[in-house]
Amino acid sequence: MTPPLLPQRIADGFSMFRAMTGDRIHVAAHSHHWWPDVSREAQIAAWDDAARLVDDKWEHALGDVWSAVKRRIAAILSLPDPETLVPAPNTHELINRLLSCFPADRPAKVIATDGEFHSFRRQSARLVEDGALALTLVSAEPHHSLADRLIAAVRAEPDVDMVFFSQVLFNSGFALVDLDAIVDAVAAPGRFIVIDGYHGFLARPTDLSRIADRAFYIAGGYKYAMSGEGACFMHAPPGFGPRPRNTGWYASFGALSETQSGVPYASDGWRFMGATFDPSGLYRMRAALDWLAAEGVSAAMLHAHAIALQERFLDALSPRPVGPFEEEQLVTPRAETARGNFLTFEHPDAGAWRRRLHDIGIVADVRGDRLRLGFGAYHTVDDIDRLVARLKARWRV
Repeated sequence: MTPPLLPQRIADGFSMFRAMTGDRIHVAAHSHHWWPDVSREAQIAAWDDAARLVDDKWEHALGDVWSAVKRRIAAILSLPDPETLVPAPNTHELINRLLSCFPADRPAKVIATDGEFHSFRRQSARLVEDGALALTLVSAEPHHSLADRLIAAVRAEPDVDMVFFSQVLFNSGFALVDLDAIVDAVAAPGRFIVIDGYHGFLARPTDLSRIADRAFYIAGGYKYAMSGEGACFMHAPPGFGPRPRNTGWYASFGALSETQSGVPYASDGWRFMGATFDPSGLYRMRAALDWLAAEGVSAAMLHAHAIALQERFLDALSPRPVGPFEEEQLVTPRAETARGNFLTFEHPDAGAWRRRLHDIGIVADVRGDRLRLGFGAYHTVDDIDRLVARLKARWRV
């Protein structure tokens, strides 16, 4: 049975993006989710606060604004303490800060999957070139055995410094759903376990309460948190990485302990803080998360909505598929419930098909030979029907 859809008023809350988009059909919520109307007011508020407060804006942005954001994030992820959270302009900055926590006199030993996003993949590959990282990659496919193979790889390697994996794989949509079991199996004293939750945060219900003391979690606002760029965050479990070498001067805020020597650090998540950044993303995230909370919209509801729209799309094309949009081409099968909020179709001409779609006003995206279609809170049944109708009209199905 198709899960219930979000009420129409949620889609109506994206009226400004919809008006600006015109006749284009945007099915790339997994890449750049539309921003709700309330985020425009937040963007203007950030400007007004800068004019009103000037230098004093930081006390407000990192005080009232960030405090509201971290409380919302902690509630969504069932984190015991919002103080374990830290903001950053992007996840790459956070990954570099994590990698700087290990001893400098030897390569850090890291195990990850080969399906990680570029923010980790590119940086780790470059560090391997210089001998600063010893990286073992576990094949993400076949998906059904990924969790077991990842656990086995960690157990086979002594002295692993970091285990890094995605909650939802960006190039397939497959989800590792039992995060507790993976963390339980690979945790060890001093070992960093890092979950890239960018495609999972507000796309799948996520409860970190049991593993919050052992696992990092990284995500941001560009996708399903619908806040745009510059609004990323990390949950940092207490005691891990007290003094990262990659550090900004903001990381000393709240460093009240008199026992520290040399460069001081905050003792909570703020120890991973960087330096001056554009705080407007935090304003937008606060507005978006406050709006979702006021509307009673949860991650579970957003996921059910996206899955319902996926099913409608697949049903409509099932009798006579168009181009790459055949169920047999799905990287993560339709029957697989462990998936995120986008569909990934494997096709040798995926890049050409993305351009063809763009030419008729359908915005999707491609990763290598994989074409991705993602649905979000701003989509309605009518949007999916319009998408299917345009595909059929162009290719005369």
